[in-house]
Amino acid sequence: MRGRVVDMDEEGLGILENGIRVPFTVVGDHVEVHRTVNRFGKVLAKEFKVLEKSSLRQRPRCVHVGRCGGCLWGHVKYGEQLRLKRELFERITGISAEIKGSPKVWSFRSVSNFIVTIRGMGLKEFGDPRTVVNLRECPVFSSRTPQYLHTLRAFLKETGLRPWGPKGGDVHYLQVREGKFTGDIMINIIAHGEAKPEVLEAFRNYFSFASSLYWSIKADERDDPKGEPLHVGGEPYIRERILGVTYLIHPASFFQTNSYALPLLLKAVEGFIDGSRVLDLYSGVGTFGVYLAKRGFEVEGVEINPFAVEMANRNAKINDVQAEFKVGRAEDVLIGSYDTVIVDPPRKGLKDGAKRLMKGPARIVYVSCNPRAFKLDYERHLSKVYRIEDVILIDMFPHTPHVEAVVKLVRKF
Repeated sequence: MRGRVVDMDEEGLGILENGIRVPFTVVGDHVEVHRTVNRFGKVLAKEFKVLEKSSLRQRPRCVHVGRCGGCLWGHVKYGEQLRLKRELFERITGISAEIKGSPKVWSFRSVSNFIVTIRGMGLKEFGDPRTVVNLRECPVFSSRTPQYLHTLRAFLKETGLRPWGPKGGDVHYLQVREGKFTGDIMINIIAHGEAKPEVLEAFRNYFSFASSLYWSIKADERDDPKGEPLHVGGEPYIRERILGVTYLIHPASFFQTNSYALPLLLKAVEGFIDGSRVLDLYSGVGTFGVYLAKRGFEVEGVEINPFAVEMANRNAKINDVQAEFKVGRAEDVLIGSYDTVIVDPPRKGLKDGAKRLMKGPARIVYVSCNPRAFKLDYERHLSKVYRIEDVILIDMFPHTPHVEAVVKLVRKF
């Protein structure tokens, strides 16, 4: 069957006139579909050919666009990506907002998790998580991606360690973090079991260019890049420096994945704050809180993860700022004495935690990477007490349909 892509869905897939979703297409493409599959109640093109290309297309920078699940929009001109993100956000939330593009759209990611299997090393194929795209490059992450993967292959060959497969294996993931503004590199091998001394010695030799080395022990067979990190070489942390603030990064801590767009996000949050006393809920490693304290705000942070709180307080100390971060549930915090509350919840949103905010301050700055979750939080709870005064979209995720929203909520009464 043949058809033209007439729209894009929330997941970034092209939609034909008959409703079939087609990955790696864009509005204006003329497509011939050879095979489809049902996926979560929708019909998805599994085998197809683009007969006539849309004017919105660009020549992909990466050779893996069309298979790799990392970049669904690598074929779309960047200006059109921004326009589509604005449209999708407005379609979901009903809010028209300005969008700020990422200052860099290549080599911007600060972390990548490469799966290591007997069939290849790289990222999962779109639509088939059991298949791994054996990467030759990853332009959105780093120009050094080939070096990282080549070095891992040589290390495995010398040590005899086995990539992960249906019958098990030793090494499951290679996690690489880069400090884009410091040049620091962290290599973290996520493996099933401890490493022998001679293996660790080889690890240190092969990855001698790295600033920090970790061997993480994975205690289960789930296909995710999680393990108990053991520091085995170099510094215990790498550093990133954003707008004069230094952040320590550890394998067990979350840090924003786009260091070049992070200043836009920080400034957007700062611009929406009223007053001097700020509560940073879901504060993580202090990304917002430490930056704001550096700008003279009185900051307290609350985060449920004790390790993240420890990292946040370390970040406050090395930047010589007065900000205090505590372990706690956002839902249990007394928030009435603050001028502004910042919330940067998990992708699922605030849910019932939004009820607590309704008794809170005059201003809320809501940071969201999931517009549908924000919409639910606002319509079910926050809209009863707050109105939306302003919204800025920041493109933290070029070549994907995702976008970060910063929303200023002002108390109605």
